[in-house]
Amino acid sequence: MLKRFIRDEDGNILLLSVFLFLAFTAFAGLVVDGGQLYMNKTHLQKVANAAALSAGQELTTKDPKVVEDLAKEIVDKHGELSSLQNVDIILERKVTVKLNKPVKLFFSSLFGVDSIDVPAKATAKIGVIGRGYGAAPIGINESMELVYGQEYTLKVDETGSSTGFFGILAIEGPGAKTYEQNLMHGFDGELKVGDIVNTQTGNIAGPTKTGIDYLVNTCSDMNDRDCPRILLVPVYKPYNYTTNQLKQVEITGFAHFYISGPMNSQDKTVKGVFMKRVSHGFEMDQAVDKGAYALKLVE
Repeated sequence: MLKRFIRDEDGNILLLSVFLFLAFTAFAGLVVDGGQLYMNKTHLQKVANAAALSAGQELTTKDPKVVEDLAKEIVDKHGELSSLQNVDIILERKVTVKLNKPVKLFFSSLFGVDSIDVPAKATAKIGVIGRGYGAAPIGINESMELVYGQEYTLKVDETGSSTGFFGILAIEGPGAKTYEQNLMHGFDGELKVGDIVNTQTGNIAGPTKTGIDYLVNTCSDMNDRDCPRILLVPVYKPYNYTTNQLKQVEITGFAHFYISGPMNSQDKTVKGVFMKRVSHGFEMDQAVDKGAYALKLVE
């Protein structure tokens, strides 16, 4: 009986060992297949995000093909053009990039499951900028009706007391930049809807000409997204008048202004074109829509 019991114990151990081996093999196979799926999912999502964000920068264009082509270009650069299902576009609102890729499996193929489709989707949406960095120290009255693409002549007010559509702003912040430096390189700090800003006093025609002439020589194409001639300018409403002089304004939004040529020193004007454009900034619901938009992923 003792010998038979020992033989039975050996058999049980053998069966248990086989069962444990199969269990560990299955677990290892699932880990391998799961890791494969996870890596592909992560990669595809990054590609979809990048394509949506890049294509979203062109949502203000009048041609949806420009948006679609840019999305395809980004997907192709990541080697996933064959995974692209479609690009859904609503101009001036949002773009959605959808990818789908069949991923081959290793362990699961032993049970007849050769691959699993891995989807990825990203949507980039634009909203009106209400907070922005790098703004120029010039502004426009919110009552100004803009015709995008049309050239405007903005008068430089030497007294800094503009009561019309165009004003010079005294922006102060980190680095203590001068007005001229802020015009050439943008304000270092953040401006946002609701901020109260002083108007610039004194004769600023000379510094304005220096800054405008500098910017005109930085680039020549208004379609260049990094062109410094495209200024982010605050939109304001009058806030504080003193003896018929506008002393302070309240920021209500932002606009983009492309400087079309050097400043005319004789009549002290700045010529340029307002344009709808997606740039860096943060959306705020209460911001006035003057064509300056921020971009964010919403899914």
